[in-house]
Amino acid sequence: MGTPPPPGSPYEEPRTPWTPPPFGQTAPRLAGRWRRLFAGIVDAVIVSLITTPVTWDDWRAVYDDVAGAVTRVPAGDGLLVAVIGFLYYWLLQSYWNGQTVGKRLFGMRVVRESGEPAGVRPVALRQAVMTVLGSLCCLGLVDLAWILFDPRKQALHDKAARTLVVDA
Repeated sequence: MGTPPPPGSPYEEPRTPWTPPPFGQTAPRLAGRWRRLFAGIVDAVIVSLITTPVTWDDWRAVYDDVAGAVTRVPAGDGLLVAVIGFLYYWLLQSYWNGQTVGKRLFGMRVVRESGEPAGVRPVALRQAVMTVLGSLCCLGLVDLAWILFDPRKQALHDKAARTLVVDA
């Protein structure tokens, strides 16, 4: 009677459930690496300004002008700064269209690989991985430098959460 049409044929039966491909003519463009860098700097400055009251005493404790020596910094404040930074990125990107202040200034947002809004859980995973890697010596730099070589401009925290940074 007949054979089914070959795969990829225009007469092929539609797949159900159909999911749009992550890239295509209607997919948003990936955000540029330089814009991501500058948006990250803006966000880092904002987080620094927010956490300065918490860490102000630590700056005096780091270097003593009179003795000319470096002293020990309390570790508890570092954890508090990491939590504040996590909350800044997680809350803004979860509830402000996938954007932080820096991303909004430079016209970018975080989405899932499918192009859908990222949502609370993927953004929480993304920021948790970013926070952990950032606190482990040089792994934070490896995480951020990953976008230089990745064809989809994903950092390691983007890969873990299956997110992309695209034009808004």
